[in-house]
Amino acid sequence: MSEDERDEERDVADAGAGAGARTPAHASGLSGLSDRDLAVLDVERRGWPGPGAKERAIREQLEMSPTRYYQLLNALLDDRRALEHDPVTVNRLRRRREAQRARR
Repeated sequence: MSEDERDEERDVADAGAGAGARTPAHASGLSGLSDRDLAVLDVERRGWPGPGAKERAIREQLEMSPTRYYQLLNALLDDRRALEHDPVTVNRLRRRREAQRARR
């Protein structure tokens, strides 16, 4: 990474640090994940009172079907960048996925 690229990343991080913005580690440019990938992880990180509320949020906030959401989520669980971005959520979901596979 060149000096200019590092300076640009610092500028982006400094600009995003104020006004309740995401921390630099969560910025899509720095994590390597797309905004859509980050949004999928954000939805999964939240607690939901029931499946209906989560599916409704997926349709309204992400503008995709729950089927497509779960396809993307499953791919993210195998993505090293997702693990680096949110290890707690990714590891929790990996454990759940492995438990489901073991039951089959």
